[in-house]
Amino acid sequence: MKPFASLLMAALLAVPAATVFAQAPAPAAAAPAAAKPDLTQGSAKFTAVCAACHGADGNSAVPANPKLAQQHPEYLVKQLQEFKAGKRTSPVMQGFAAQLTDADMKNVSYWAGSQKAKPGFAKDKDLVTLGERIYRGGIADRQVAACAGCHSPNGAGVPAQYPRLSGQHADYTSAQLTAFRDGGRKNSLQMAQIAAKLNDREIRAVADYIAGLR
Repeated sequence: MKPFASLLMAALLAVPAATVFAQAPAPAAAAPAAAKPDLTQGSAKFTAVCAACHGADGNSAVPANPKLAQQHPEYLVKQLQEFKAGKRTSPVMQGFAAQLTDADMKNVSYWAGSQKAKPGFAKDKDLVTLGERIYRGGIADRQVAACAGCHSPNGAGVPAQYPRLSGQHADYTSAQLTAFRDGGRKNSLQMAQIAAKLNDREIRAVADYIAGLR
């Protein structure tokens, strides 16, 4: 009898090479690259859907509607997705977001982020000092963290994590902090926990200070 090794070799040689290669696993396909935002499409969609409330260039002139210019695109995409899914409630915004595809959201958000934000200004001199103190240092005895820790000292925020606040309308910021505190806005546990420790005067003070940040 032939040794076992010789028999095994003979069996392997009897298998056509094409059969061996056909049974080999195919290499994994490379993941498709993420599509780049189309700013031309974003501009067109923004004009059609968003400009009436948020301004032609994303600088809303209505204090109740937020400025979107120069906002971090990733943050805007997240908010639009959550409006569409109902995670962030707003009858008006849910209706508009429902019209947008994922590509639309990306295009609109990156276009808005590419626009220059117009500076705002604080209005209440009696409150702005309190607002600055809370924004920069928090409230130690209530364990309220400084806003600057996440949103940066000048309000520029941290891309993809924390939104830009600099120059935002005080009315809008105040309304959002109140909604976080009172349970009307539920898409950020972190902000809900912070706002829960602020009274109305402190919310107004922080919002007014933010409006004047440069």
